[in-house]
Amino acid sequence: MKLINTLRDIWKIEELKNKLILTLGLIAVYRFMAQVPLPGIDPLQLTALKSQTSDGLLGLLNAFTGGAFSRASIMALGIMPYISASIVVQLMGIAVPYLQKLQKDGESGRKKITQITRWLTIAITLVQGPTYITAIKTQFGLPEEAFLVGGATFWFSSMILLTAGTVFAMWLGERITDKGVGNGISLLITVGIIANFPTAFVQELVSKTTNAGGGGIMMILIEIIVWFVVILLSVLLVTAVRKIAVQYARRTVAGDVKSVAGGSRDYIPLKLNAAGVMPIIFAQAIMFLPVALARKFPALSELQDMNGLWYNVLFALLIIVFSYFYTAITVRTDEMAQGLKRSGGFIPGIRPGSDTADHLDSVLSRITFPGSLFLAGLSILPAIIVQFGVQQSWAMFYGGTSLIIMVGVAIDTIQQINSYLLNSHYDGLMKTGTSNRKAIK
Repeated sequence: MKLINTLRDIWKIEELKNKLILTLGLIAVYRFMAQVPLPGIDPLQLTALKSQTSDGLLGLLNAFTGGAFSRASIMALGIMPYISASIVVQLMGIAVPYLQKLQKDGESGRKKITQITRWLTIAITLVQGPTYITAIKTQFGLPEEAFLVGGATFWFSSMILLTAGTVFAMWLGERITDKGVGNGISLLITVGIIANFPTAFVQELVSKTTNAGGGGIMMILIEIIVWFVVILLSVLLVTAVRKIAVQYARRTVAGDVKSVAGGSRDYIPLKLNAAGVMPIIFAQAIMFLPVALARKFPALSELQDMNGLWYNVLFALLIIVFSYFYTAITVRTDEMAQGLKRSGGFIPGIRPGSDTADHLDSVLSRITFPGSLFLAGLSILPAIIVQFGVQQSWAMFYGGTSLIIMVGVAIDTIQQINSYLLNSHYDGLMKTGTSNRKAIK
């Protein structure tokens, strides 16, 4: 009943209603475009491509594009070149003075960084596009009859359409961010991941109910319960913070120099997992190297198995290392300390300035360790789940990048909607929200 009332309240807020309708419409366009194959390819001949992108790193990439990668769609590269460009620009901001200056220039600097990211996205697409076209022609075992058009015509048209598809996906994400409910790029990735959910669940259901010793409906129920527990743990990882108490100096009340306002208290929330999913993305990119080496050196053959022990041990260690690395470059404790000092704030018992920065850095390092362990555990959980007879496509939803992205985007979207409801004096979607309905009666 509360959900129905909340939906009614959402529909009463004109601005929020329009944002939701626009967001759903743009998502529908994105999903429709993901079904359109490249001209010159017979979509009925893509069985080999779909089988080779059902698991492993290619399976993850296919999930992020909502299956467009395995369909040889014009959206086959999806939003991933934009994600790669954003990461490169963010990392370059550490060493390039020009980008550092732009980061401090406020809104104008942000617009220039966005423009640089867009151009870099096109450049990355122009590199990844030919690689993808070459792969579907030579490495994925597609029959010759799958290519209705060949030669330079196919290459030229495919490159234009793949680039246009990525630029269009980037534009859709930015429109959702600016005109919709926000977080557009992540929302498109989430929609692509969720698009694979029904197929993965049905395959697991059929496997458990038709195969001898599969466990039947009871095993499916157990898997669903475990899945909900993993989602709960993921929510805790995404939302957990360490609150650092901050005291502000006593200030004179405006208009009365004799009256003095008592010092106020606040806190700095340091996230348990400040790096988000970026350590997993970095680690997965690096894991291409040991997998490539394992193909040449038989002694390293165990690293080719994504569900194997040594692959996941190395994967988990890389996630822990990158959690510290990415947290260090994104959470600038020195800037936080300077901001506190300028605003007259201080941490009780800690001197303002460098001592405050050192204290924040020490606390952040201590909470990053359990956060990175938690993140690494969730990331290798699908490989563990597979060992219990769960299909790879369904196991993907038990952890890793996919689940954390879905949980993070869902929480952000709910918070966005919740803020609109509370500002309009309606009950929020979350129980922690304070209802203003009675207050205005």
